[in-house]
Amino acid sequence: MSLFFIFSLSLLFLKPWIFLSLFSSLTQLIIAQSSSSLLMADLKPKSEISFAEVFLCSAFAACFAEFCTIPLDTAKVRLQLQRKASTGDGVIPKYGGLLGTVATIAREEGLAALWKGITAGLHRQFIYGGLRIGLYEPVKTFLVGSDFVGDIPLYQKILAAFITGAIAIAVANPTDLVKVRLQAEGKSPSGVPRRYAGALDAYSTIVRQEGLGALWTGLGPNIARNAIINAAELASYDQVKQTILQIPGFMDNVFTHLLAGLGAGFFAVCIGSPIDVVKSRMMGDSSYKSTLDCFIKTLKNEGFSAFYKGFLPNFGRLGSWNVIMFLTLEQVKRIFTREIYYD
Repeated sequence: MSLFFIFSLSLLFLKPWIFLSLFSSLTQLIIAQSSSSLLMADLKPKSEISFAEVFLCSAFAACFAEFCTIPLDTAKVRLQLQRKASTGDGVIPKYGGLLGTVATIAREEGLAALWKGITAGLHRQFIYGGLRIGLYEPVKTFLVGSDFVGDIPLYQKILAAFITGAIAIAVANPTDLVKVRLQAEGKSPSGVPRRYAGALDAYSTIVRQEGLGALWTGLGPNIARNAIINAAELASYDQVKQTILQIPGFMDNVFTHLLAGLGAGFFAVCIGSPIDVVKSRMMGDSSYKSTLDCFIKTLKNEGFSAFYKGFLPNFGRLGSWNVIMFLTLEQVKRIFTREIYYD
């Protein structure tokens, strides 16, 4: 348990290489702890774990998934912010496709540019990921009642995930804003200083230049986007996993988690992509007056297809993110429930 608290405190100031080093060390210590615990005769499985334990498991899993997939997220943001070229102007879009965008960023700005915003991304996932998943079971139980017996209806799962997603992103919006701002920055011309020196500088600069309230820029579309996507992810993962386990021959194992994670990512992208585009544009460009203004201008100037810009990199990112996150979460939670000792 103490290892996770150390991880959570360190996370606020982590650099990518420190995160990898910490994750590697933590993994080795967990394995060692698991092996030594086999000798404890009084160590029994427990059916429930506390909210704090679920929060830390979720935060850890979300941060690990974020680090692994943020290059795809950076490509997605660049594609979403890219304006459609006017007819006949001869301008070729700078970015095209997932691999093309990744290659262009790496070639022009260096490989490290694909991890722009990783510090803010880890801040975001620690807060948002921990809260949205940690609150899901308590809210679901509250909605159906503690005495409820049987399979919880799908609409109750969706409602619970919608509520927790809205609450979590309302708290984590500043981290999301800084992450998008850092990802949106391209290579600066020679002699031109960068807008932000890093995540912590971005927080202070935004507050100093735009005011404290600016950290909650785009809160409306962000709440809508994350509440809807969270409902799609958690409810679909919950439902797909439940459905798979009812099929003869399937067990609660890595393969089931992988299939459920892919399903969660697909539903999340299909449902949340339009809101995600509006959110990224509002956070990356301060010229829009409101969510409605951004939506209307995008639709008028670029057509409905603009709301699905970056769909493939978005699915590549969210699909792989969900697989990594849920696989990690399921395994880490088993350490707290002690099920790993009885495999």
